[in-house]
Amino acid sequence: MKSAVEYFLKVICNIEYIHILDLAPTKELLDDYKKKRITWDAYEQKFNNLISEREIEKKVSPQLLARGCLLCSEAKPHYCHRRLVAEYLNKQWGNIKVCHL
Repeated sequence: MKSAVEYFLKVICNIEYIHILDLAPTKELLDDYKKKRITWDAYEQKFNNLISEREIEKKVSPQLLARGCLLCSEAKPHYCHRRLVAEYLNKQWGNIKVCHL
């Protein structure tokens, strides 16, 4: 079953949605932050370690993101995993244009 986001992106905008789980935090890590068991700084460090261990730069191509975007449910980029992913990939690849909408 397609998610609502996937469905509407395709039907309304003819945009393909690709869900890449390796770009997301684990449920446990996200729960720890949301339930205030860890601070944002601790979350950021743990998430950066996680995406480094996952070697996400080998699982996503620069070409995919050249005409793509990262989605997250957080309203502001400061406390958002998409910002951390973009910063990490920029360190790995360089020359990534990031625009927070």
